[in-house]
Amino acid sequence: MSAVLRPRKAATAFILVTAALDIVAMGIVIPVLPALIEQFAGADTQAGTINGALIALWALMQFFCSPVIGSLSDRFGRRPVILLSALGLAADYVLMAVAPNLWWLVVGRAVAGITSSSFTTVFAYMADVTPPEQRARAYGLIGAAFSAGFIAGPLLGGLLGEISPRAPFWGAGLLSGLAFLYGLVVLPESLPHDRRMAFSWRRANPFGALRLLRSHPEL
Repeated sequence: MSAVLRPRKAATAFILVTAALDIVAMGIVIPVLPALIEQFAGADTQAGTINGALIALWALMQFFCSPVIGSLSDRFGRRPVILLSALGLAADYVLMAVAPNLWWLVVGRAVAGITSSSFTTVFAYMADVTPPEQRARAYGLIGAAFSAGFIAGPLLGGLLGEISPRAPFWGAGLLSGLAFLYGLVVLPESLPHDRRMAFSWRRANPFGALRLLRSHPEL
């Protein structure tokens, strides 16, 4: 059996939607986060600092967790990791929508960074199902999905933020929940059991990736 599977169009569409939603998770809070911080902290002169720290927290969690999620997908398969990430992102949006104080919002942003780190598995899935000569095109499609997410995140946050500062989180939670249900139906597993690897913390960290680059100067 060939290691490269022929993906269904619906599965490929789901992968691209997942890639876009991973980036939407970053941008959707930009228009409404300052208003939420002011609600929790009052007219605090530190609101700008808190806002920047929350955005940085999302990126920091992605930095550390994306290789972990990628390694988990090498061990357990792409499908469960991608679906659990989508479900976790939906649940996290609900958490942020009902957050009663600033600390719960901090927890929500940290979890959002973790659950939206599935882009490593998204790339791996496309590599599994795409012949080598077509992977540049496949990765280009993922890049286009990322770009769409960069645009859609702040746009969605701004439009729904006119209703309420918490409305964007409800809207994004609904989208992620629908994406999870869609993927549950259309997404097949792409990684055969004979190609899976044991989980290793040596590989599941960003510094392990740097060691890999050092061992391959051509990269």
